[in-house]
Amino acid sequence: MKKSILFILLTGFVFSLSFAQETESEETPAFPVTTFESNFLVDDQTTVVFDKKTLGFAIQHKFGTIENGISDLWGIYGAATNIRLALDYVPIKNLQIGAGLSKIHMLTDVSAKYSILQQTSDNKMPVSLAVYGVVGMDGRGAGSFENDTVTDTKGELDQTLKKIGFVDKMSYYTQVMVSRKFTEWLSVQAGASFTHFNMVFWDENHDLVGVHALGRIKISPQSALTFNYNQPLKIEAISEQTVMPDYKPNIAIGWQISTFTHAFQLYVSNGAFMNPQENMMYTNSGFNIDGIAIGFTITRLWAF
Repeated sequence: MKKSILFILLTGFVFSLSFAQETESEETPAFPVTTFESNFLVDDQTTVVFDKKTLGFAIQHKFGTIENGISDLWGIYGAATNIRLALDYVPIKNLQIGAGLSKIHMLTDVSAKYSILQQTSDNKMPVSLAVYGVVGMDGRGAGSFENDTVTDTKGELDQTLKKIGFVDKMSYYTQVMVSRKFTEWLSVQAGASFTHFNMVFWDENHDLVGVHALGRIKISPQSALTFNYNQPLKIEAISEQTVMPDYKPNIAIGWQISTFTHAFQLYVSNGAFMNPQENMMYTNSGFNIDGIAIGFTITRLWAF
């Protein structure tokens, strides 16, 4: 009799645990994980695409290098400042389109980003995956490019020159990104990119491949430390030069404060540009006192 009662009690206990777990599973379904609080860190895009009908406005600003110290307030009043104003919009789920204008080279850019996969809370999808593309157009007058002419190749000295046109001033950038939120305080992203400029100087390449890493380490519910690392690769197979250009990695270390609709980022970086293709192709200073500059980014979101 005692064995029968014990068996009934144990059976009921196991059944109740099973029922409780099923109920809890039903009450807490898996949901998409937001890997980062912003759709980009410093100048680099993240895998984040906000909800449909979200509009974002960004102000990006970089001061001059800090090498002159107090004389120009560590570059804040320096001459080599850069600023970019940009809008991003999500017209349909998982697709972000954007446009911006930068001070240096008066570069106008249009971009698109698509979220292919998104990490889920139940870990059935362990990572987020996105692709990103940018088309840029140098807005300077043709007279800003040496003798106002261009050739298709390094041909003979008497090769016919042609006037610099609209297409010559175009540049392109594509990137694939994969990210994972490991814990509530750590998110990391890696990626690979391809850059192309239609027109370059004699000692430069038209094409460039790069690898990327970025991440954020939360130190409070609203603030985090951030890092960016972008490394151009010196690949002889796609180089047009006998001596490879002196590509330098673009590095940034920063601090981010985020709310539901705002994000403020303060950082130091050795990349003078705001657009990824220019940062990859033309960063030629090291991450040292002669090359780094203070910068900030402010973003504002609206949901419609």
